[in-house]
Amino acid sequence: MSLYPSLEDLKVDKVIKAQAQFAQTTTPMPAITEGTYQPQPPTAGMPGSSLYPNLEELGDYMGLALNSDEVQRNLALMPVADNQVALPSLSGVGGMVRPVTGADVGIRRAEIRPGLREVILCKDQDGKVGLRLRAIDNGVFVQLVQANSPAALAGLRFGDQVLQINGQNCAGWSVDKAHKALKAAAETRIELVVRDRPFQRTVTMHKDSSGHVGFIYKSGKITSLVKDASAARNGLLTEHYICEINGQNVIGLKDSQIKDILTTSPNAMTITIMPKFIYEHMIKRMSSGLLRSAMDHSVPEV
Repeated sequence: MSLYPSLEDLKVDKVIKAQAQFAQTTTPMPAITEGTYQPQPPTAGMPGSSLYPNLEELGDYMGLALNSDEVQRNLALMPVADNQVALPSLSGVGGMVRPVTGADVGIRRAEIRPGLREVILCKDQDGKVGLRLRAIDNGVFVQLVQANSPAALAGLRFGDQVLQINGQNCAGWSVDKAHKALKAAAETRIELVVRDRPFQRTVTMHKDSSGHVGFIYKSGKITSLVKDASAARNGLLTEHYICEINGQNVIGLKDSQIKDILTTSPNAMTITIMPKFIYEHMIKRMSSGLLRSAMDHSVPEV
């Protein structure tokens, strides 16, 4: 995951840092010994009482109702001592700042990790693991994960790349060879080495005051973007299919079902997408009915 999940987070964090820097460089006010303090009017040529815009003014840019209290509630803070907190440092890899998004569970569910992971499977009572694979460019990829199957319980997802099956490299394998390897494996232990969804990417967006992020889709494919909406600002692309919403697989679902998931999503939400030409190759020879009925559409656990 990137340091800033969305453009909105980047903008707000810049303002916070700029205001903090300005406050440090401003000459402190002299102590008031008597009388009532009267604030000085803004300096000529300045748009407000400070050099930088405040958080409320960002609402005009982002279409969000932002205020200081909301930002503080969602700001990722780290404890440094009893009753004290500090902003995370941006110098280290772990210094993640998300002043708008916060520690949103949908982002954690949708995270595409850059490394490899090992998955241990067993077979069900029918001797199956609930996987259907697809060969693309000498690689083996997960084409279907059946609901409530061992593969679904192990966390495998549509688009994952299988690199090894029981220690054997899968590069150059045909689909038949990969399925035969799974069939011939022991019932109690099948070791897979997997890379998370290399053909997919996740975009974090924020709903506006009307509850929209600003894109139009048909049959699961993004067809157009709304100008200056969060989807366009954060780099969502047309001619891409929606694979996940907040980490939940929506492949094969009707547009009305996808709409229901979008409507009930929190204000900070993620869309995981795949280019059209790869997606259509991935689901080739699979009916929409099979995708709708057999695909695992459960909400991932984090």
